[in-house]
This record gives sequence, C-alpha cells and structure tokens, in this order.
Amino acid sequence: MASILRSPQALQLTLALIKPDAVAHPLILEAVHEQILSNKFLIVRTRELQWRKEDCRRFYREHEGRFFYQRLVEFMASGPIRAYILAHKDAIQLWRTLMGPTRVFRARHMAPDSIRGSLGLTDTRNTTHGSDSVVSASREIAAFFPDFSEQRWYEEEEPQLRCGPVRYSPEEGIHCALGRETLNQPSKVLSVPEGNRGLKTLSLLDPITCPKT
Repeated sequence: MASILRSPQALQLTLALIKPDAVAHPLILEAVHEQILSNKFLIVRTRELQWRKEDCRRFYREHEGRFFYQRLVEFMASGPIRAYILAHKDAIQLWRTLMGPTRVFRARHMAPDSIRGSLGLTDTRNTTHGSDSVVSASREIAAFFPDFSEQRWYEEEEPQLRCGPVRYSPEEGIHCALGRETLNQPSKVLSVPEGNRGLKTLSLLDPITCPKT
C-alpha cells in the first residue's frame, strides 16, 4: 500500500463499526452515535450495509483457524452494520478507549462506562469494532469505503476540517467545513445549543477530555 502524505498536525482517521447486535436496537445504535459526537470525533463518511459472508471471511482472515472465527463470520453477516470513517487528532486510540476491552467480561470490570462495558453482550456480540493501527485503519477503510481516497481527503478536506469551524448535519450524518459564504451570512448555526438535534458546530482546537477507564 502506498504511503499517504500528510502533515504532522493532520487529523488521524480510523474505521469504526457498529455491529449487528447494536444496529438491531435503535436506542443502542443512537447511544453509540451520540458517544461519537460527544467525544468530538468528526464523522467523515458513514454508511449502513449488509455484509456478505465472503466479505466477512476476507476481513477477518487473520483469525482464520481460531476457535471463534466461524462464529464471528456468521454473526457479522447476520444483520445490517453501520460503518464510519472517524477523524480526530488521536482517532485510533480514543475510539479504542471508548470501546473498551474486546472481552465483555473484562470491559465490565475494567471499563464499565465504556461502550462494550455498558452495552456488550458477549465477546462476539460486543457492539463495536475499531482499527488498531494506522496501517489497519487504511486497509479497513478501503474495504468498507472503496470509493474513498484517503490521499485526496488529506489534500482537500482534512485542512478545512482541522482548522474549522465545521458543522454536523443529522440529515447527512457527517461533518462538513463551513464555507466562508456561510460564515458571512446572518445565521444561528454558530449559536445552536449543544443539546440541539440540528446543526452543531465545534472546533478541534477545543480541549478534549478522554474518558477514564
């Protein structure tokens, strides 16, 4: 895989998946989505899809032969999943911290407020997935978003999102940079209360507090 050129200050990308057990329950799906927003991730792309078993096997091929492999493949192909490309200064580690340990029993004891600690059912039905490195993030993003060019995003979109201000659109489910023409027009966009379900603005220059685990 070709090296992606980016500045030292650039935002980091990660893949986040919400698994079938969570997507099947709208309240759980919404709770995870709100965790993403409240921790100041930028949602770059999102989609819902039904995974084929062949895709699952390919994605999890590093686990082939292990006792849980077939069970994992069957589960991930059992219902719709939601995929996100998330951006943040430390996207990979922050998302993994929010998820909590892979093993739900461990998550409930070590990180009870994490997503898996509070919502996970079993080690397979543990609500979410996240990339574990920059290399795996690039590979996994390409698998779920084949039309997404990481290099082009870093060249064209990343500087605008990093410098802000940005808006989140519930209709589109992603964050976008506010254009200069938007900023110069009388608008209530920049003063929307934080709890409002409409457009919400933020800057990644704001201090970020990672959850305690």
